Formats: sequence, structure tokens, C-alpha cells
Amino acid sequence: MKVAVLLSGGVDSSLALRLLREEGHELTAFYLKVWLEDELSYLGDCPWEEDLEFARSVCAATDVPLEIRSLQKAYWDRVVRYTIDELRAGRTPSPDIFCNQRIKFGAFFDEIDDSYERVASGHYARADRLAGRSRLRRGVDPVKDQSYFLSHLFPEQLERALFPIGHLTKQEVRESARRLHLPTQNRKDSQGICFLGKIKYRDFVRHHLGERDGDIVDRETGDLLGQHHGYWFHTLGQRQGLGLSHGPWYVSGKDTESNVVYVSHAERRIESAVRDYEVENVHWLGRAPARRKLQVKLRHGPRLLDAEVEFSSEGRGIVGLERPESGVAPGQFTVFYDGEECLGGAKISAGRPSGRGGTTAHVRKTRSTAP
Repeated sequence: MKVAVLLSGGVDSSLALRLLREEGHELTAFYLKVWLEDELSYLGDCPWEEDLEFARSVCAATDVPLEIRSLQKAYWDRVVRYTIDELRAGRTPSPDIFCNQRIKFGAFFDEIDDSYERVASGHYARADRLAGRSRLRRGVDPVKDQSYFLSHLFPEQLERALFPIGHLTKQEVRESARRLHLPTQNRKDSQGICFLGKIKYRDFVRHHLGERDGDIVDRETGDLLGQHHGYWFHTLGQRQGLGLSHGPWYVSGKDTESNVVYVSHAERRIESAVRDYEVENVHWLGRAPARRKLQVKLRHGPRLLDAEVEFSSEGRGIVGLERPESGVAPGQFTVFYDGEECLGGAKISAGRPSGRGGTTAHVRKTRSTAP
């Protein structure tokens, strides 16, 4: 089988390449250049040259040809612009979800047309067929499982996708890479948003949206606690980087018009927790589920939440969680599961607080707990 392998220069995609090589497939490796080094080079070192050298070493060791494709313009148009627009609107973006749908299995598919039967990557997920349809399943490693980020693939994209390491844990991937003497065997995992490289997320946001000072306000009491440099730097549920004493404090709301960030103390955080939330732009990997009781993920990670869901024909719906959750943020994605199978996802449009908490209309400046 003729397979295009997306090679990042990390251990996961390197092992995926090697496993497919051992199976006897006709392979070509592709390094996708998406870093924003030209525009943001002054903010930090971009590791794409180092990544590319590792990718070349792996291809040399496995005797697989390597091609480099620049998708920077597509990335800006399809992912980065969306990220900036969501931040400006006060929402929480999920760029890595669209990186997979619009770039790795989108723009890249357009580049290669039908020259390759399948496209493989080093994602921790599994794709198989059941009753004549392709389905996406969680990776066996619950911590590394990346089905959340693949939840918005189109059915035709999933049909062509291969995930050779989805049946392995991270520890098993490392052990296999050492046994096979892969050049990337000891390389650290990349962290953060895929297009930023070593550029700090806050620096990226500041470059595009600037700074504007505003108040940090106790959501329950209306007390002024401190100052921030722009609501777009903060996400619901955030705990770090607020600079407040007598915590812990969590971001529990934002007013984009007045540039106010609302926080709640951990002792009262349950008051701003959400049991029900509205979703829009519902996307299914296959057929819409017949069941109303599913599991959901609110973010990448091992945690699955029991929920009851109800959808309309207009691509909207209501998700009712079994227990209230804090940090449910407009703009972020909720992903639906039926056991091991990932069914698809939707964008959160609004939450419904389960307690008595709410955005305070007036700010009292008589007491401050800012350091």
C-alpha cells in the first residue's frame, strides 16, 4: 500500500514510520512546515530546523524518502486567523483540533490528491471499520489519547487515516524506539500549540492583540482584586498567572466590552460551575448517535464525564453533565464518546451556572487583595 507519513521529528511519528516500513508498505515521509518563524522570529527560537534534522535522520535510518511541504499560508488562513478571532471575541479557541482537520488531513490531502492511498501520523488514536464505516477509537494510553484533537475529521479524511501507534502506550513507544535505535528515541515531547514552537503563547497573543489594562473582580462580592493586561490573555478555569494573594483564585467570567476579568475563590468555585451547557456547530464522524446518554471530554486528557445530550436538526444541542464542572468556556470544544468510540464534537456556545453565582454588575473598590 502506498502511504504518506506525516513526520514531525518526534519519537511518535518516527516509530509510526518504522512500524509501517516493517509491514512492507511503500512509504514517503512528509515534513509539514507550518511554523510562524518569519513573522514572530523575534519572540523566540523556532525549532523547525532541529525537527527537520531529526526527521532526516529517521528517514536515512529507515531508507524512506523525505519531502518538505510548506503549508504556512494555509495554516495562517485556516487556523491562526481563527485563533486570533476567537481570543478577540473572548472565547477559548482550540487550534489543534483545526490543525488536524484543516491542515494535516485537509490542506495536505489537497497537496497530494489521490497519489497515496493512506496518510499516517503518530497520533495516539485508533481507526478501524465496523459495519462498513470507519470509526475513531481512543488510544489505549488514556493520558496520551489524542482522539479529542481528531474529533472534527470528516468521514472521508478518517477513511484515509492510519494511526500505527494507537495500540501502544507512551512507555511502549519509548521502549520500541530504543530497541530499534531510532534517532528520536530520547527526544522530549513537544508541548503547547502546534504552530508556536518555542514561542510563548502569551507573546503570540500580545503580538496580535496588544495589551489593555482592566480590572480583576471577585465575581461573588464585586471587590476589586487587581489588574490584568487584556481579557484575551485569560481563559475560564485558569488558575495560574493572575497575581492575586489569598488564593487560590480561578477565572470564572469575562466582560469583553468593559475588559473585566471575574474570578472566584476556590471555596466558592462550585457556585460558578456548570451542569448544562449549549453547543453549536455539531460535527459527527459518522452517523449521529441514537443514544442520549454518552460520555464527553471538555479538554484533552484522560477524564471522561457522563452526560445526557439532546440535539436539534440545526446543528445545536444541550449537554447535561451528571455533575457540575468548572471551566466550561464558550469557544472550547466538547467531544462525544460512546465507550471507546469517538463520535464527534461541538463548540460550546454558553453555559448555565448550577449555583447562585453570576457576573457582578458593580465593582466595589473598598478592599483589594492584590499583592
